[in-house]
Amino acid sequence: MTVALDVEKKLVSVYQELTFNNQTNDTLDAIILNDWNNAYSDKNSTLGKRFSDEFERNFLLAKDEDKGFTTNVIILDQNKSTLDWRRLEDKVDIIKIRLENKLAPNKSVKLFLIYSLKIPNDSFTGYGFGKKNNFYLKDFFLTPARYENGAFVTNSNANIDDVANSLSDYELEVSIPKGHELTTDLNQDSYLENPITNSYTLSGKNRQSFSFLLGKKSNYFSYSNGTIEVLSNIDDNKLDDIKKAIIIDRIVGFVNDNIGNYPHQKITVSQADYDRNPFYGLNQLPSFLSPFSNEFLYELKFLKTYINNFLRSSVNLNQRNDYWISDGIQVYMMMKYMDEFHPQSKMMGSIARFKILKSFNLINLDFNQQYSYYYLLMVRKNLDQALNQPKDKLIRFNERIASKYKAGLSFNYLDSYLEQNIIPTSIKEFYFLSSTKQTTRSDFETILKSKSTKNIDWFFNTIIDSRDLIDYKFGKIIKEKDSVTFTIKNNKITTVPIPVFGIKNKQVLFKKWLENIKTDSTFTVPKTDYDKIVINYKNEVPENNLRNNWKSLKRLGLNRPLKFAFMKDLENPYYNQILYVPSFEYNLYDGAMLGLRFHTKTILEKPFVLDVNPMYAINSESLSGSFSFGINKDYREGKLFNMKYFMSGSRFHYAPDATYFKLNPSISMTFRDPDLRNNHKSGISARYNIINKEKSKFLLQEKEDNYSIFNLRYFNFTNEITSLFSYGTDFQYSNGFSKISGSIFYRKLYDDNRQLSLRLYAGSFITNKTISDYYSFGISSPNDYLFEQNLLGRSESSGLFSQQYVVGDGGFKSKIMPTNANKWLVASNASFTIWSWQVFRAQHCKRHWKSKHYRGCRFNPKSKKLGNSVNPC
Repeated sequence: MTVALDVEKKLVSVYQELTFNNQTNDTLDAIILNDWNNAYSDKNSTLGKRFSDEFERNFLLAKDEDKGFTTNVIILDQNKSTLDWRRLEDKVDIIKIRLENKLAPNKSVKLFLIYSLKIPNDSFTGYGFGKKNNFYLKDFFLTPARYENGAFVTNSNANIDDVANSLSDYELEVSIPKGHELTTDLNQDSYLENPITNSYTLSGKNRQSFSFLLGKKSNYFSYSNGTIEVLSNIDDNKLDDIKKAIIIDRIVGFVNDNIGNYPHQKITVSQADYDRNPFYGLNQLPSFLSPFSNEFLYELKFLKTYINNFLRSSVNLNQRNDYWISDGIQVYMMMKYMDEFHPQSKMMGSIARFKILKSFNLINLDFNQQYSYYYLLMVRKNLDQALNQPKDKLIRFNERIASKYKAGLSFNYLDSYLEQNIIPTSIKEFYFLSSTKQTTRSDFETILKSKSTKNIDWFFNTIIDSRDLIDYKFGKIIKEKDSVTFTIKNNKITTVPIPVFGIKNKQVLFKKWLENIKTDSTFTVPKTDYDKIVINYKNEVPENNLRNNWKSLKRLGLNRPLKFAFMKDLENPYYNQILYVPSFEYNLYDGAMLGLRFHTKTILEKPFVLDVNPMYAINSESLSGSFSFGINKDYREGKLFNMKYFMSGSRFHYAPDATYFKLNPSISMTFRDPDLRNNHKSGISARYNIINKEKSKFLLQEKEDNYSIFNLRYFNFTNEITSLFSYGTDFQYSNGFSKISGSIFYRKLYDDNRQLSLRLYAGSFITNKTISDYYSFGISSPNDYLFEQNLLGRSESSGLFSQQYVVGDGGFKSKIMPTNANKWLVASNASFTIWSWQVFRAQHCKRHWKSKHYRGCRFNPKSKKLGNSVNPC
């Protein structure tokens, strides 16, 4: 390729000679090229739709100059005749070239390609042009797609780093403007400075892809140990070069020893690579609260990014289907590295040294245990996905975090079970094989099974190919003088090996792996000095529930001690946790309410939740508050996603001298498509509302002091960043009335960031024996006789507290007459954005032009123009 970059126009001109060798067993009449740059051209591309699914707004509202596309494409054969080509239907980033003559196996054809690349803004994916005219280009050029199983792989760009390029040899001549520098993982054969441009001659053998990083001044640190050169600009918090070299040398040596030698001479490890996939947890903390040293932060960032780039550049896998192998190796190696070099590290770093925080499991958690918790975040929400799911079918958190961690935890689990160093040696053997040819899951499976004397079919059938949960617990226990006999129950359908430990004072006195526990199974172990037996004590098995894994052999005492924890904490399987936190609420009649809330809600979801919140009201000088408890049941198969059985109650003042007590037993069902990327949900709920009200001297009393209402609701919605469509119905029945209502809502986001919202509401009484408007439809705010809205002054008819607006019923924002409808009501609401964001930017810029962020900004109040071509605001 001959490549020339126009920095100002963000344009790359390419002349390309492509020699395609047919190394398949098939005769080809067409060749497929990946053109991933063109995915940035259309919001309806696979990339654009994925952004919409994930509620990423910036690409959908981007200006044309920020988008990317491939243009002026001319493709010639070796006789310089023009060839027909087209983009595949619904895949704007895949090009199909029809050959003039069929290409037999072991034959080659030479093509000539001329095209221009308009580079996108890097704010979308991290690839493209960024601030100060820096560029990061990867998978931007037209490259032959990989050929597998009798066909070309036609994976569109979904921003998940799984390009299916065929292995190629590259020779490039690259021209960039004077004053810019090029950093790349290709070999630099020559460099020539010209008056206007700088020219590089580059090459690479057997490459899937390569990286171009351009800037006015290179900030890359170079490290070389004689076999590999590492170029990195990972943020180093001003570490000196010696400390960086020590860290890089340790990581490079560790990876070489535990995975294998890198097949290329150079590798880039950029901050942009890290920002695309940061270390989850570290990126959630503000810099001034960082509990880790600068050296440790740099080491973690470099470790994660280096292993990722190392594997992506050298392992020849189908990264859309078999991504879990490279992800598993990455996380497993990160865990091994921490065990070897930082065995005492905690998840929250130096914060663990503060005695006042010692009671928090979040603070005391070992560093490597966080992988299990982040994976369980999705499991407990019923949003985890099987590792054999194609990568483009994973929801964002799973693709970036949870599925990666599950893969690494699964490798660690198998390593603990097999022992004898089988996993480490298998990884090295697989890596060597995969760095020399295209490999698949079956190659990895064959290597593992060849080294193990144990049957590990369960690992692939259950851990990899299903989302079946693992949960074992103890049944009956019989203690003898010299033995302990216990029953283990399998709470799920999953049958996998599980370890049982004998524990005393947190010391392991014995460990035994148990297998084939399909139903209740009984085991006998010798009795020594241990006083507890624990299933999966070290959390080696990715189990759904660790809270039922303990049995005390003492005559008295809980299996797990009771522990009170302040605020919110991670779930601690070693204790029965009760969390407490100060609470504050306010309404006009109770005034400020102060209390202490007790609950069992940890960061991970639980099947049973208790929440009690007693509060003292200062104005009314009485006890108020609320309580709730519920059972949450997830369904792993089919469209029924979740069921909740709930009981809640509350007591507050609804008038200066009167309280209400509400009791709500309820049941709800949620439905969603098994494809979790489908943002469509529906559900139904049934509640029985029991309301008891004290009489008030300030309000006109009707017959609505004590009443019960049965309420049945249905909802259905599909939500994307560009549009939302929802509808629902509501049926209510009591002794005095019955009524039904329904609403439809539609929201559309346009390309200019303006938004249209439409709502239609209709309701009618089926029967109505009441003599007041207490249960009537509200023209503006609804009559909150179910006490489900958080109204600050619910009985006020004038003044500020009567103006609180709640969307419901008629939905009018102005109070009009009549205020209620006691037979039927039909209402529509519409809104459209007329406020200009550009005007806000101008005024914001005008106010803050002196700050360093806006320094040099040009603003003309009369013309309301922002910025200039040299230094835009």
